[in-house]
Amino acid sequence: MPKTTILTAFEHLKRPVRLADQIYQQLLEQIVAGKLAVGERLPSEAQLCDLFGVSRPVIRETISRLQADALVATRKGSGTVVLRRPDREVLRLAPSGEIADLMRCFEFRVALEGEAAYLAAQRRTADDIGAIHAAMAELDRIIEHGEIGVDADFHLHAAIARATRNNIFVEQLDSLSQWVRDGMKLTRSLSLARKRKRQVLVQDEHREIVCAILEQDDDAARTAMRIHIDNARKRALDDSIEPA
Repeated sequence: MPKTTILTAFEHLKRPVRLADQIYQQLLEQIVAGKLAVGERLPSEAQLCDLFGVSRPVIRETISRLQADALVATRKGSGTVVLRRPDREVLRLAPSGEIADLMRCFEFRVALEGEAAYLAAQRRTADDIGAIHAAMAELDRIIEHGEIGVDADFHLHAAIARATRNNIFVEQLDSLSQWVRDGMKLTRSLSLARKRKRQVLVQDEHREIVCAILEQDDDAARTAMRIHIDNARKRALDDSIEPA
């Protein structure tokens, strides 16, 4: 019997880029370039339909994705306005034309890895704890030496997935590995270009997840992982998340 997985939500990643994603990318590029300035209103739905030669449902899906990423907001009486302008480095660091999919992958990981952390807190073994500690130590070293550390970051998340003792979590993370690594490369590269406290903030989020797993506090582990990945999604397009 063929193996069944829950990856169907990401099967579209293997197909040609959706129209909504193409338009998302083009509008994002205009925002990053300042052609659509912060506070400026986007063209109306009808104007965007004419501009891109697509239907209203496609434009509405595009706007919905821009809203989900807090790039725009729709205000009664004012239309849809630009909220913020991401760093130009986002377009250079992200795979060409794939930012929309990277953002959706972050959303998927919130659910997937949140539950993985929950189960890991219940089921982790001494070997799992050793692997998690080793990954954390490597990430500490990377921060100290000013490196990006994509491999070490992925190894930590993979070690947590293995600690679930459920191979489907491992397989799902592995099947998404290129997207996960691309997302990590984007966010860690942006953090490396900022003040060191940005990298420390990310590591503190990791430490909170790990501590909850070691203490077998499953609810805290799930919450910490969900917050960490959602913050990573926000950090990809926003520099405002800093330590308190």
